[in-house]
Amino acid sequence: MRKLDERLSRRGLIVGLAALTASCATSTPKPALVAQAALTPPPAAPPPLVVPPAVAPVLGPELDPGGLIRRPLMHAALDALKRHGDRVERQDRIYIVDFQAHSSRPRLFRLDLVTGEATAYHTAHGRGSDPAHTGFAQRFSNVPESNASSVGAYLTAGPGMGAKHGPNVLLDGLDPTNSEVRDRAIIVHGADYCEPSYLSAHGKLGRSFGCFAVSQKDLNALRPDMDAGRLLFAGV
Repeated sequence: MRKLDERLSRRGLIVGLAALTASCATSTPKPALVAQAALTPPPAAPPPLVVPPAVAPVLGPELDPGGLIRRPLMHAALDALKRHGDRVERQDRIYIVDFQAHSSRPRLFRLDLVTGEATAYHTAHGRGSDPAHTGFAQRFSNVPESNASSVGAYLTAGPGMGAKHGPNVLLDGLDPTNSEVRDRAIIVHGADYCEPSYLSAHGKLGRSFGCFAVSQKDLNALRPDMDAGRLLFAGV
């Protein structure tokens, strides 16, 4: 009888332990841990990168958009304007002469530094710069009686009136290469050898004694603009 009771007691203990083991194996996570995981916020997304808009540089007008003036020559004229800025009272426009070009081509330019617009005119060079009258200026001089054109920066001295050439524009030289132009009476004036009819007949302009000779029509357009205190630059 005692043995039977001991067997029953052992059997009940085994069954109880098995039930307890099964209960532990199927248990769910602790509610406190689940709640803690559910309340943890996800990591915050980084703020979007804000790129400021590009600021466009403030530029002046495009100079000579039509490309009439050779760029190295135009830059040389602008450099001369900076060098002689204390002498050039009026700087809203300048005048540029391209003595590298043939005299049959327009080579005197009025460059408006406010609007950028360029206007072209014909002009002659001196006899001493082209002795064979090829139409190309080949040498330059600042020497009196050379009858040659001079290169460099000029300052307009305003309208004048001469006994020989009539209405004109007076000039002063600003560089060592043209410092004698006032004594040489180098001016801007009209001449019949710069008229369109002469150009059509000869394929080139005539030659001056070193002056910037132009047609009468072009002189009428240029003379009122070439008031005192403006830059005229002649280069090659």
